[in-house]
Amino acid sequence: MATIRDIAEQAGVSISTVSRVLNHDDTLSVADETKKRVFEVAQSLNYKTLRERNSLQSPPKEKMRIGLIHWYSEVQELGDPYYMAIRLGIEQECFQRQLELVKLFKQGSDFQPEWLEGLDGIIALGKFGEEEIDIIHEGTDNIVFVDYSPKRQEHDSVVSDFRTSTLEVLEFLLEAGHSRIGYIGGVEYLDGKEKIKDEREQTFFEFMSMRNLYNPTYLHTGRFTAEDGYSLMKEALAHMDRPTAYIVGSDSMAVGCLRALHENGVQVPEEISIVSFNDIPTSAFLHPPLTTVKVHTEFMGETAVELLLERMNTKRAISKKVVIPTKLMVRDSVKILAE
Repeated sequence: MATIRDIAEQAGVSISTVSRVLNHDDTLSVADETKKRVFEVAQSLNYKTLRERNSLQSPPKEKMRIGLIHWYSEVQELGDPYYMAIRLGIEQECFQRQLELVKLFKQGSDFQPEWLEGLDGIIALGKFGEEEIDIIHEGTDNIVFVDYSPKRQEHDSVVSDFRTSTLEVLEFLLEAGHSRIGYIGGVEYLDGKEKIKDEREQTFFEFMSMRNLYNPTYLHTGRFTAEDGYSLMKEALAHMDRPTAYIVGSDSMAVGCLRALHENGVQVPEEISIVSFNDIPTSAFLHPPLTTVKVHTEFMGETAVELLLERMNTKRAISKKVVIPTKLMVRDSVKILAE
């Protein structure tokens, strides 16, 4: 069976262009000659779009069939409880609403549009590039992105309010008497190439710079894993000039940071305070109990299912972006320097 990759190769255009031409995307700006070439190649290969194939399906299904596309592999997910918690929220809500859920874990760049056949709607969990979004969009308009809001504002999305929560953490630390504040966070990429702007890091930079408190030697980034939290904190401790507090991008990273501090005989919070994000179940049982921003991950998953069903049932054309608030959980990993 021919694929849009085959058409793209023969027509000499990108997969994204093929997808948007065949789905009659009015916002696409390409020459009529290019569109004609794409349609001719598709016809010669007897290609039918996913929407055409799905419309031919019969008999009617007993349950709606929802696809969950996870940008992580199953192995990657094990190292990051954040995405696992969102996925579990999606699964639970689909179970409660008696929806059939098909789970698709991305494996590198090998993403095939044929995986999406027979789906009534799609929940895309994680970060996806423009080409991948076009492939997903080829099958249906019923799409919700979770933990990511694409630049093209035609799709629904559910995200957490990391900017507001980071500002709250920074104000909390300043009020506690900390002015030398560092940041240890993760970096993510679209298609392994384009760096994604992280709202926590960006907000930290803007806030500290406006107050003439930003020190570039206090900033360290890697992956959102305990291993990188450990190595980045070791790197930070190699500097003689140290912050009195660190904001850490995730609880998983904070676990690694705490181990590095313990191994180097640095007391938390007496010498260095730690605040992180997510509030995973173990964060309250670490030593010391971790001050962290509670991100309502399972609720994000539940909201994505609700948003998808609402769009499917109402045929709504205007997209929605749902921003979920967070909550600062103050525990024992922050020292109060000023009363």
